[in-house]
Amino acid sequence: MITAENIKQSIESSLPCNQVQVEGDDGYHFHAIIVSDEFRGISMIQQHQLVYKALGDKMKQEIHALSMKTFTPEQWSEQE
Repeated sequence: MITAENIKQSIESSLPCNQVQVEGDDGYHFHAIIVSDEFRGISMIQQHQLVYKALGDKMKQEIHALSMKTFTPEQWSEQE
């Protein structure tokens, strides 16, 4: 069964990130917050596509649901 930590590691290993937080304890439904410079200048859909690409086949086979919020570092600093 996939864990939040597995998802976090997959994202971090494939996408340069400033911060990644993943929560979820039932093995199927997860919530992620991802902060990356790679999100600058692209739409939210494109940002999510980058995350899905980083997760690869996990999105098709192991992860039932992943809700995410993506931010550039500047956007994230406004959240704090």
